[in-house]
Amino acid sequence: MKRAVAVIFSMLVAFGMYAQGLKLLDKAGEHRTSFNYTYSLSRDGGAFKDVTSGKVTVEDNAYYMEGLGLEVTSDGTTRLSVDRKAMEAVFEKVEKDDMFTNPALFISSWKNYRDRLHVNSSSADSLDVTLVLDDDTKARFVLTDVVFSPKKGLGDFNVDKTFGEQWLVTDLRP
Repeated sequence: MKRAVAVIFSMLVAFGMYAQGLKLLDKAGEHRTSFNYTYSLSRDGGAFKDVTSGKVTVEDNAYYMEGLGLEVTSDGTTRLSVDRKAMEAVFEKVEKDDMFTNPALFISSWKNYRDRLHVNSSSADSLDVTLVLDDDTKARFVLTDVVFSPKKGLGDFNVDKTFGEQWLVTDLRP
């Protein structure tokens, strides 16, 4: 009997974490949301290996992301990637984004992956989820220090920036 109660309790705790994690993702879609992130992969059942980490601010389909020495700003239609150390900037049209390159898509499209999403843990300001991809690769997203604020409009995600002549600027927009 004690074993059955323990199993039921474990299931309720797991469902509670799942529901709380989904609630956090829903709330993120309704606000300007800032968080620290770590993204890692596991192939063939191996250990998760970090791919990247950084900081993100997301509002609707626009975002500002810092990670891997890059600053990436997107207004949803154009993306600007800046490497200050190398003094390089690249403008490009956003055509085929995915949730691995655009954190706004993870926030807005998580419901499309609900059946392949496992909430490892969650709280009011953090979320640790694993997503099983089509090839059985597992992608783990850990969001910490999540802060929700009212939407401010997309002015902070302006990609129309100029750079000095010492910069290498590539414009791939049509």
